[in-house]
Amino acid sequence: MFLKAFKEKSSRKYLNKLLSDRKLNVDNKKIKSVGVILNYDETQDFKILKPLMSQLGVQPNAVKLIAYTKDPKGLGNSLNACYNPNDFAWGGVVKNEEIKAFTNTKFDLLISYYTEDLVNLKLLTALTPSQIKIGILQSDMRINDIIVNTALDATRVFNDEVIKYLTVLNKI
Repeated sequence: MFLKAFKEKSSRKYLNKLLSDRKLNVDNKKIKSVGVILNYDETQDFKILKPLMSQLGVQPNAVKLIAYTKDPKGLGNSLNACYNPNDFAWGGVVKNEEIKAFTNTKFDLLISYYTEDLVNLKLLTALTPSQIKIGILQSDMRINDIIVNTALDATRVFNDEVIKYLTVLNKI
């Protein structure tokens, strides 16, 4: 337990470095690829954002989803791209190849659909390159570029707000 706290502190230090070094570089390119980060412990329905993807006009093969759970045995093989605390080493180093592949993909839009304050979720959001990062209100405002203050179960409100902001930014 004592080492776990040190491991999390080293990951938080790395996260702070990533967030302070991040530079926003938005262009007028339309959204063609979307990455989605979910917390399986908060949301088990992976189809909740499907209406948003169709409104954005994004092809299903251009959407990549990754989920997190605190329990390493909780998901089993129900998802191909899932991770847990054991997939991160000291200092936020990623050990899982699926996570490395996800974070090496440059997305036009990254959606962080979680509210729980977990360093591993924030780290995945910070590590993933994206033109625009949209998420639900969290304690650290540096994680996402656009923050929608809504509950997780209010997906319709979240979808409407995302469409509204992306229309204003001329991304759809």
